[in-house]
Amino acid sequence: MKAIFCTKYGSPDVLKLIEVDKPTPQANEVLVKVHAAAVNAGDWHLMRADPFLVRLMFGLTKPKHPILGSDMAGTVEAVGKDVKGFRPGDQVFGNMADCGFGAFAEYVAAPESVLAPKPTNLSWEEAAAVPLSAGTALQALRNHGQIRSGMKVLINGASGGVGTFAVQIAKALGAEVTGVCSTGKMEMVRALGADHVIDYTQEDFSQNGVQYDLILGANGYQPLAAYERALSPTGVYVMIGGAMAQLFQAMLLGPWKSKKGGKKMKNMLMRSNQEDLLVLKELLEAGKITPVIDRRFPLQDVPDAIRYVEEGHAKGKVVITL
Repeated sequence: MKAIFCTKYGSPDVLKLIEVDKPTPQANEVLVKVHAAAVNAGDWHLMRADPFLVRLMFGLTKPKHPILGSDMAGTVEAVGKDVKGFRPGDQVFGNMADCGFGAFAEYVAAPESVLAPKPTNLSWEEAAAVPLSAGTALQALRNHGQIRSGMKVLINGASGGVGTFAVQIAKALGAEVTGVCSTGKMEMVRALGADHVIDYTQEDFSQNGVQYDLILGANGYQPLAAYERALSPTGVYVMIGGAMAQLFQAMLLGPWKSKKGGKKMKNMLMRSNQEDLLVLKELLEAGKITPVIDRRFPLQDVPDAIRYVEEGHAKGKVVITL
């Protein structure tokens, strides 16, 4: 089969399209013929080993998992002997981030537990765009933010992959949503359902006096003090993406600041699971959330797709078609 291979850390130039053996599913795995995959920020972080922590987790001198790509949608080709929920011919989607990646290939073997039936109303590309970004948004809002109907929620980075889903999911759960994005993306964020949209090139949300019950930091950089200032007395900030400085502030200072008073400062790591995929499937089939796809690339152009995502200007998701 054809796959995009990463044998060393570096720029997108290290990625090569090569022929490799088709994987054989283990007892609890499903072999999927991939029809579409999605590019995420994690792909370029793994490719570049940036931050250095990546080397400690995924290979000190070279990638432990040379085929990148976590999100995919495709058709079940074969199943392991212990698989109960799927059979050949089923259409599925899922996220491989917790189990070795491998989506930038014609076939991938995935544990049954990270797959779910593909939403019936979505194309392959749309389905592939969902698992990691929408799952991150769902877990940030529901698990970490304890979102409730009527809450005032701010999404910083509302036009990105996670942000576009976060706006829609927060609205579906009854929140009053403010999206923060650049000038050219404001209309798209409004179309997703945001009640208010702030152009960060013209206004600093942390300086306008408005306070929020829940803030998701999905990209860019704002110091932790800025988020703290924009929170209500019992508000919650959840860091889900952005600059490394933002991540380390949330990890190192967040717990200390949370102990000082009613405000909570958190960071999170999305965990793949079938239960959340089924929740998202229900929301997608009900029309409550819709994937936003910016660009599509063929498998051989994965390096260009990753370059584009790394630039940080994508409106929604970038997908790979096979």
